[in-house]
Amino acid sequence: MIDKKTRFLVVDDLEPMRKVTANQLRSMGADSIVMASNGAEALRLLQTKKVDIVLSDWNMPIMAGIDLLKAVRTDAKLSRMPFIMITAEAERYRIEEAIAAGVSDLLVKPYTAICLAERVIKALTIPPRGVSVIHAPPVAKRSAAIVADDPAQTATVFEPARPTILVVDDTADNLLLLSHLFKDEYRVRIAHTGEKCLHICQSNDPPDLVLLDIMMPGMDGFEVARRMREHPTSETIPIIFVTAMTGENERHKGLALGAVDFVTKPIDPDGLKLRVNNFMRYVRLQKQTQANYDGMMELARLREQVEHITRHDMKGPLAGVIGLVQSVANNNALDSDQLEQLHMAEDAALQVLDMINLSSELFKIETGRYKLEAKPVKIGEILHRVADMSCTTFAEKHLVIEVNTDVAAGRETPQVLGDAIFCYSLFQNLIKNACEAAPDNSRVNVSLKDGTPLQIIIRNKGTVPAEIRERFFGKYVTQGKQGGTGLGAYSAKLLTEAQHGTIALDVSDPGNQTTITVTLPRSMGHENNRT
Repeated sequence: MIDKKTRFLVVDDLEPMRKVTANQLRSMGADSIVMASNGAEALRLLQTKKVDIVLSDWNMPIMAGIDLLKAVRTDAKLSRMPFIMITAEAERYRIEEAIAAGVSDLLVKPYTAICLAERVIKALTIPPRGVSVIHAPPVAKRSAAIVADDPAQTATVFEPARPTILVVDDTADNLLLLSHLFKDEYRVRIAHTGEKCLHICQSNDPPDLVLLDIMMPGMDGFEVARRMREHPTSETIPIIFVTAMTGENERHKGLALGAVDFVTKPIDPDGLKLRVNNFMRYVRLQKQTQANYDGMMELARLREQVEHITRHDMKGPLAGVIGLVQSVANNNALDSDQLEQLHMAEDAALQVLDMINLSSELFKIETGRYKLEAKPVKIGEILHRVADMSCTTFAEKHLVIEVNTDVAAGRETPQVLGDAIFCYSLFQNLIKNACEAAPDNSRVNVSLKDGTPLQIIIRNKGTVPAEIRERFFGKYVTQGKQGGTGLGAYSAKLLTEAQHGTIALDVSDPGNQTTITVTLPRSMGHENNRT
């Protein structure tokens, strides 16, 4: 049961669906439920009312469920709120979009009240997305599958359980006949009265399909169907009437009560089996869809766990190594060879830190979930350090890499207000690209222009091919570069914009020159370091 103090927000544009979900929650013990007909209304309610969990439909007018999810995840006060998306969507890219946006769980229509309760309890009890605990969904059978003998490709395959058929008839021979007919393909349960049927259908383990007789003592099949439709757990369970009643009135009455088919006795076993199998294909598809979504959710949580490890368990020690190397390098007793080796160690550590930064933070930036904690950054030191490392890396090209700071004599070098690691990654990418593109024995110029905002301008000989200039900062855009991923300029753009800056490309064909201009916010009142 759910804690009655839990406050729910149910969002669906169809009033009957809102009421069904609310009734299901109340049957689990929920007492505080507010409802909204679209995402925009829900967002207004979230700003004014205390809510513990959101259950939202996907397709709605004004603001869809996916847009509501993204708005919740980008709001500092709401970003950690459990959010369950209820959907009939089957397109993989849409589900990937919801997972990328930070959905807590996905529930495929139609679903039972018990399934809803499991998802709600899980969403309320497991740590929010992005922390290091993986919680495997409890509703599917799990089996390990290794892909291509690569431990990194180890995944969990979710296999849905066999569908369940409930056979309801007051005659023992009919129960035996129907149960034997389907036992090899399905899980079969039996009930000899209407009351027993209702008990099973409204339990924690309801069937996927009911084969229901009409003429039974006590409670007939029509009354059983009517009561099933009144209960939130059994209202969506499909019914096939199997009866000796052949009149059109009875057929119409059964269909009006929501039956999906009407089969007359004496039954044709092969014909009935075909009808059931045809319908069960839909049941299997729905179960497999839910299982696939569960698998995708677990993989997303696994990825977030790995990202958490890289961010917290690797960055700290690496930063310590870099600090120690820099401290030792300041020892005047070291000779030039020792200093060069220390700088090589520092370079290697910074390269690893750069890779960690890109792998763990770019995904957040792409999905709008990154929150900048801006601090003063000694941009002059970073530019000089990256330039020095590039001189060593591209020594065979005999490049001259200059760093010029447009600062009047006696004044202190201005600082950026941003993230030091982002600035290092950003300019390491841009200066590396400039050095790769520059001809041998040429010059790469890096200029820091004082102003508000600060400008960092990188120039090199050589031009970007005309066919990719408009897409230069796009994802996977590359040309003529062996082993290039097309992510360097793209990540530079993301890292710049994440710090509230801008980046632009200018190509001068007559002058055979490429210029990258980056603007970043200027730190005010922190100009206390010379570089």
